[in-house]
Amino acid sequence: MTTVADLESIVNGILYAPWTLRTGTAVPTSETVALVGGGVELDATVLYSDLAQSSLLATEFDRRVAAKIVKAFIACAARLIVDHDGEITSFDGDRVMGVFVGSYKNTNAAKCALRINFAVQRVLKPKVSTFFQSVSNSGFTIAHATGIDTGTILAVRAGIRGSNDLVWIGRAPNLAARLSELREGAFSSYITDDVFNVLNAEAKFGAAAMDLMWEQRSLAWLGENVAVHRSSWTWEP
Repeated sequence: MTTVADLESIVNGILYAPWTLRTGTAVPTSETVALVGGGVELDATVLYSDLAQSSLLATEFDRRVAAKIVKAFIACAARLIVDHDGEITSFDGDRVMGVFVGSYKNTNAAKCALRINFAVQRVLKPKVSTFFQSVSNSGFTIAHATGIDTGTILAVRAGIRGSNDLVWIGRAPNLAARLSELREGAFSSYITDDVFNVLNAEAKFGAAAMDLMWEQRSLAWLGENVAVHRSSWTWEP
């Protein structure tokens, strides 16, 4: 049984351990980061994609129905993250996190978001509606949002020996997660100004007319207004 002394020892061991940080150019894994004092700093772009109203889905429908819809959404998003040179770093219920590095990390992440929207709107929704009449008849609408931010992040290994994983520290993972929680009608892809400003033209403009695919707005976050851009566009894989 764990005692107070055990807990104090755990906290002291973490607080007094010296940092052994290194700069990374590839997304680390838990095996490449030391549990005690280890950490990797890297310039990265973080994507979170989140299925909307999953709690309602899980309570209003048979659990097996809800599970299949969540699994299908996560599988599509994860496949597209990998297709765009991202690394899947965590799954959290109905949400998946991807980390992108390299010269095209922002463009890759933005294109991935638009393709996730295609997967939801043009593949997942119609197939679920056809396969599950209970969902179709209920009026429940499958929706999601994907949030993206970029910056320097710190990956540390947290937990105990035998049960641990990487934790991502910095603005990018936190703000990307917040953006993925937005629910604004047809808009489902959200990127920060820092991401938008370095996108290649192919990820900014679409269709034959080369229309701008992103609309600027601001988000109140931690006491400040953050410039973000939102999109309702889809991009066929």
